[in-house]
Amino acid sequence: MVFAKAKVDESHSDQVGGSAQEAIRRLTRDGDASQPQEASSISSGLSIVGKITGHGALTIFGHVDGEVRASSVVIAKGAQMLGDIVAEELTINGHVKGTLHANRVRIGGTGVVEGDIFHRTLAIEENARFEGMSRRNENAIDMQSLAQTNGKGNGTPVSLKPVS
Repeated sequence: MVFAKAKVDESHSDQVGGSAQEAIRRLTRDGDASQPQEASSISSGLSIVGKITGHGALTIFGHVDGEVRASSVVIAKGAQMLGDIVAEELTINGHVKGTLHANRVRIGGTGVVEGDIFHRTLAIEENARFEGMSRRNENAIDMQSLAQTNGKGNGTPVSLKPVS
């Protein structure tokens, strides 16, 4: 089944599609060529409710209401995320409301975060908005596994384990 939008501004569509592919390539370029890292994106016209788990890179352009777990997560400008995120690397240029667990967090100039951030490193660009608590943990996540968040937001490192 194919889904399409009627009458889309092609220049904006090409720009979003090109930036999505560029972001995914950038996030996965350091992977081993023989074992390419998985890369996924959620387009701007898509809303997802539920839990998203992956081992590779995920770029969100649309709306997610739930929980996201992946190695690298990018919340693009204009995207909205309501729920918790667990990632090795997290870049936010859209709007996020929830608890974030990531070793490396970057909030871009268009990014908005409402919630607590548990991190090893945190960078907040000029004009970004952050309302919540920031807690530094040497190991905000344990990449050797992809398990569940503790859900308490109490600063305990989160483990990432593949779902069996």
